[in-house]
Amino acid sequence: MSYQRPKGTADILPGQSELWQRVETIAKTVMENYRYREIRTPLFESYDVFARSSGETSDVVSKEMYTFEDKGGRQMALRPEGTAGVVRAYVENKLYGPDHQKPYKVYYMGPMYRYERPQSGRQREFHQIGVEAFGVDSPALDAEVIALAKDLLEALGAKQLKFAINTLGDPESRAAYHQALVAFLTPFKDQLSEDSKIRLEKNPLRILDSKDKGDQAIVADAPKILDYLTPAATAHFEAVQGFLKDLGIDFEIDADMVRGLDYYNHTIFEVMSNDAVFGGGYTTVLAGGRYNGLVEELGGPETPGVGFAMGVERAMLLLSGQKVQESLPVYIVAIDSAAQGPALRLAHALRLQGVEVDMDFQGRKPKAQFKSANKDNAQLVMTLGESELQAGTIQVKNMQSGVQKEFKQAEVEADLSKLAAQLEADHE
Repeated sequence: MSYQRPKGTADILPGQSELWQRVETIAKTVMENYRYREIRTPLFESYDVFARSSGETSDVVSKEMYTFEDKGGRQMALRPEGTAGVVRAYVENKLYGPDHQKPYKVYYMGPMYRYERPQSGRQREFHQIGVEAFGVDSPALDAEVIALAKDLLEALGAKQLKFAINTLGDPESRAAYHQALVAFLTPFKDQLSEDSKIRLEKNPLRILDSKDKGDQAIVADAPKILDYLTPAATAHFEAVQGFLKDLGIDFEIDADMVRGLDYYNHTIFEVMSNDAVFGGGYTTVLAGGRYNGLVEELGGPETPGVGFAMGVERAMLLLSGQKVQESLPVYIVAIDSAAQGPALRLAHALRLQGVEVDMDFQGRKPKAQFKSANKDNAQLVMTLGESELQAGTIQVKNMQSGVQKEFKQAEVEADLSKLAAQLEADHE
């Protein structure tokens, strides 16, 4: 019987994994320029970490989470997103203490899990790169996080970006809007989908995010939260817009945006691209916002927070068609079996110098080994045969210039870089 990978997962093979590493390296560089540092949290957490943070009525919790009971009878879940686990770690490790600078900035990279229908750029095991900044309520930080998102996507090659922003206000704004929304939707209760009937009682804002066509027709005329903002919430949102203008970031206000998780408030945003690789139309590549109140929800002190997450699979599409041009620094050719041991020892010595080396392990003829060296685009080819073994030497050829020179094996084992420079000098 042959086995296949689970539906909605992918094998990232050599040749592809180098592009993934490129995305991660670029992201790491950009995020660290903004003074973010990496945090790594478990792939699974207590079910309640996600239920309390994302909201029982969100699709993520109610329909998409991979949950299981462990052998101790505890209800656990594979992480469906990154923020909740980071907040749990922030609280548990008391990163809000006086010894830690504010804002406390972290980034994460890794796999997430949601049980949903697999489609282009969206899998059941998917990967996110995200940032979180804790401890500061400043609208300037909201704008900086959006600037970071812009720099990250442009560094990955995105050309056609659109920034949509909205606000979900403060608790007072939400309470007033909640009341207005319930008053508007109640007459339509019998026409709502079964999910939205439940949401009407528990969290009517979720109905605005419904994928049901009937629900979407009803909420098209629903009141907008921008009409229910308190003066403080209005001031925060206007300040964010002002800072974005200072940064030269064009944006549009989307008053219908609510995001799919319950923990957001104040500024929320989505960054979309209509690059040709996405097949026409704008596709959301990165999204986030402010989540004041989430730290308290998971047992910590009152602490504001803001962040975003980027879907790596979608970001990878920006690099589609690219190939990582690799070359092998050194290939060692052993002319016969007697040379295999010395070649192995030499390869080990070079690797300790930080040099990538390969050699033959199939007992092939020299001609086949030279062919492999060419296929691997080897920069230097070293040859060990009977005469070299007797003399303690080795032939070293620069494949680009064609210059070949004999060196002592001990010299190569001691410092290859000096000898490679000699070959270059001889070519000039």
